[in-house]
Amino acid sequence: MFIEPAMQFERRGWVEVICGSMFSGKTEELIRRLRRAKIAKLRVLVFKPASEKRFHDENIVSHDESNSRSVPVSGAGSILEQAGNADVVGIDEAQFFDEQLPAVCDILALHGTRVIVAGLDMDFMGRPFGQMPVLLAKADYITKLHAICMQCGNMAHYTYKKNGSPELVELGKGDLYEPRCRSCYEKGELLK
Repeated sequence: MFIEPAMQFERRGWVEVICGSMFSGKTEELIRRLRRAKIAKLRVLVFKPASEKRFHDENIVSHDESNSRSVPVSGAGSILEQAGNADVVGIDEAQFFDEQLPAVCDILALHGTRVIVAGLDMDFMGRPFGQMPVLLAKADYITKLHAICMQCGNMAHYTYKKNGSPELVELGKGDLYEPRCRSCYEKGELLK
């Protein structure tokens, strides 16, 4: 009796993007997906911008204090250099990465890596943020998360900056930003 050798399956990669406003649970969802991959005994590597140190110098940390070990990098090219033979690559705070990030994600996916990217889709002025529009256009899967409006309790997908500063990148938490629905966001902007 002839027994065929086990079939070799080509590992297929893809890009998942998790987006939304601040306080919508993006990092929490990224960590949840990474934990599931680790349970499945997949090789997981996580990256974040080296400039992102609000909660921890190295780990990615959600507002509910869930965390995952990560590698802080100065640019997207470093992700490609360090990804090695990872089955899953997680990238947090994608909006802060340089213009190479979409190409890096494409290359990883083409080499069979599952890439999970989390980031703000809009800045506090309601404009597309960093490389997120390109990543959203190229993604195989998109998850848009919503927060709760701190003014009225409705679904929020805008990030409102409370101090009125025009600085695009100002790292902060609830002291500086709050989630708002479209209506409350617009009312606040009109009052400035």
